[in-house]
Amino acid sequence: MADETSDTPPDRLSLDPRSPYFDEALLGRGVGIKFNGQEKTSVIEYSISQGWIRVVAGKSRDRFGQPMTIKLKGKVEPYFETPTQSGDDEGVASEG
Repeated sequence: MADETSDTPPDRLSLDPRSPYFDEALLGRGVGIKFNGQEKTSVIEYSISQGWIRVVAGKSRDRFGQPMTIKLKGKVEPYFETPTQSGDDEGVASEG
């Protein structure tokens, strides 16, 4: 998948554990998505190179109990919500 020390999210990532693009370690850091300049919070899967995101379509479910999704095309900008843990903060004392 992607390098753990990298601050760049992978080209494609999915929240579905059945997907080959699922990566629990990266998702644990928190991945945010900006789509066409707007923050999206209901993204299930994205692809930067193909320029699409897959989002939940309301509360409807398919016959297997999975949420119904729609694919939206546009500019995809993923980012990590938390920076990598480098261990350099150990010597810093907080005031308080």
